[in-house]
Amino acid sequence: MTEKVQTLLRDSAAARWTALVLLASAMFFGYIFMDILSPLQELLQTQRGWDPTAYGHYAGSETFLNVFVFFLIFAGIILDKMGVRFTAILSGVVMLCGAAINFYAVTEAFIGSGAEAFMNRFLNLPMAWWNITPFFDGMPASAKMSAIGFMFFGCGVEMAGITVSRGIVKWFKGKELALAMGVEMAIARVGVAVVVLGSPVIASITPVSVSRPVGVAVLLLLIGLIAFICYAFMDKKLDTQMGMSDEEKDDPFKISDLGKIFSSKVFWLVALLCVLYYSAIFPFQKYAINMLQCNLGYTAEQAGRVFFVFPLGAAAITPLLGNFLDRKGKGASMLMLGAILMIVCHLTFAFVLPATQSALIAYLGIILLGISFSLVPAALWPSVPKLVDNRLLGSAYAVIFWIQNIGLYAFPMIIGSVLKNSNPGVDDPLKYNYEAPMIVFASLGVLALILGFWLKMEDRRKHYGLEEPNIKK
Repeated sequence: MTEKVQTLLRDSAAARWTALVLLASAMFFGYIFMDILSPLQELLQTQRGWDPTAYGHYAGSETFLNVFVFFLIFAGIILDKMGVRFTAILSGVVMLCGAAINFYAVTEAFIGSGAEAFMNRFLNLPMAWWNITPFFDGMPASAKMSAIGFMFFGCGVEMAGITVSRGIVKWFKGKELALAMGVEMAIARVGVAVVVLGSPVIASITPVSVSRPVGVAVLLLLIGLIAFICYAFMDKKLDTQMGMSDEEKDDPFKISDLGKIFSSKVFWLVALLCVLYYSAIFPFQKYAINMLQCNLGYTAEQAGRVFFVFPLGAAAITPLLGNFLDRKGKGASMLMLGAILMIVCHLTFAFVLPATQSALIAYLGIILLGISFSLVPAALWPSVPKLVDNRLLGSAYAVIFWIQNIGLYAFPMIIGSVLKNSNPGVDDPLKYNYEAPMIVFASLGVLALILGFWLKMEDRRKHYGLEEPNIKK
């Protein structure tokens, strides 16, 4: 048995890091598409008629099917039943199909088409409390169609997220797990950096086109699907080596096992921490460029250069923090520190930046947010295998992502509504006051800090090992 373990493919550093690069590359392209329209909010309003409400509903649509059709829960079950390679390829195909629909919706070909006429008549729902969909009466047809494509893309990218997390655990458990997850997150963050700089530049090429960056991102998703297919060959070889001795083969996943996840209090603390952190980060990304434009009087390209330090800084710091966690631990403490930095950052954007209109203040706030965002994934995701059985990891990550998606669905729309209601009569997309939205984001950080303290107390009482190193000597 010892000899077999020593000859596993994942025991080769070159092999397991190659597997990581393939997985992370696909997520890199997914993150590019996820935020490809974020720096173009001004252009969407002037070229396609998307006001903050329409844009917010489009941004929230990515998680609609994951939340309300429970697609992420099914994705977790598929992952635990069918394995990493099948689910990875499936997620890549779904991402590509959804992105293609999204791309068509913002092209010139959509304008005046039968599809536009149909969407003008379709999904005209009242803005009432019971309307949980992203669609409403008066929403531009292109925004509706984009939202439909973004929904399907969202199913694929979130399925890919849990699959990549499970795949990394499969290759790195007992080794450099937090570092590997940190590197994967870092590569994904570089995707956001590429978007905030590249999307406005590509769009501004004469003739100015909001659809051109989206088309480029669709081609990149095709490359990501190819990366998943290449990974599948490596995964197949590893499974062949592991054979029937793998614990997942001996003790297969059952639907009833979900009860073990839902009944764990500490698991719910981690899940709620996740939704609070990510609701204060990803929805903010979708408004950050316009917020900087409004406060600093910048163009989208100039604002993108400021915001660029956020994903790039997070990409640089996350692997270092992951390496620290692998060797020293202190995961729960890092979560608390991340919450404190998040609060300071959003309060800076709410009060200090509008008063000073200083690019230096903007850079400092973005750097703080980048450090906060580095602390969270480096500490959060490697903690999950310490809380649940290995064979339940796919479903555990799926449940966390599902809860996270509730926040990612709701908060872009909440922020869009808050932004519009706190700026009555303002039609110029460069004149919005972002104080109220930033206060909403800061309040999420306060709640995260409270839950982080609670999680640390639970770990101290029951010894889950959240403060312990990941590498076992």
